Amino acid sequence: MSADLLGTIVAATRRIVEVREQVEPLPVLRERVSRLGSVAGTGRFHQALARPDRVNVIAECKRRSPSRGVLRPEYDPVAIARAYAEAGAAAISVLTEPTFFDGSLDHLRAVRAAVAVPVLRKDFIVSEYQILEAKAAGADAVLLIVAALDPVELRALAGCAAGLGLDALVEVHDAEELRVAIDAGARIVGVNNRNLRTLEVDVKASEAVIEQMPADVIAVSESGLRTADDLARLRGRGYRAFLIGERLMTVPDPGQALRELLAGVPCS
Repeated sequence: MSADLLGTIVAATRRIVEVREQVEPLPVLRERVSRLGSVAGTGRFHQALARPDRVNVIAECKRRSPSRGVLRPEYDPVAIARAYAEAGAAAISVLTEPTFFDGSLDHLRAVRAAVAVPVLRKDFIVSEYQILEAKAAGADAVLLIVAALDPVELRALAGCAAGLGLDALVEVHDAEELRVAIDAGARIVGVNNRNLRTLEVDVKASEAVIEQMPADVIAVSESGLRTADDLARLRGRGYRAFLIGERLMTVPDPGQALRELLAGVPCS
């Protein structure tokens, strides 16, 4: 994803949010979310990724990516999510960005209704409105991408998520972005092995950034993870969870692929 493409996606997202706000204004959405009740007992996503007794995989539902095009022509996020949950996924990530990933909030709502494991809204979050949407749709967590936000926006959105009882997976690619994430109070940091500006994938990004990861932060390695050996090696370096999408989306049976991947990684 070139810098221009990243900017294009963010700009498109802002416009999409403006259109949705015309249908349901922000104060109306806030009121709808307020009727959901207390946020007590939240933090399920954080708790799921913190478990030391298993290999914690965030298994992803996405139909398309800008880099590879359509990954799964016959896309049924509910069936995929159920298979992931049965295979032992710690959490499920659902792409909701419509233009570049063919995602939808309806996919998130449907997955939430179908599975008990925590659900992450995977999108280019740029506004409070999207975080409120995520809460209303039943998400347990949202993705915040450091490369798509300035530090003030990042801090504000992380605070908004926390106020609604949502965890934030704060995504970085290098040590400089990690510092921004930590300054914003991130408790879960995803290291994306895909450079969002070049689309190149290099798992060495995870190996480099973990050296500066605070011990009290849950480190998640994202993108380019294909084998049990990848997970075992990074787990040995200190990663406590892994986000895996295309590796699972491009095989006939994503649930079975996840089950086999998890079986190959020693838990101790």
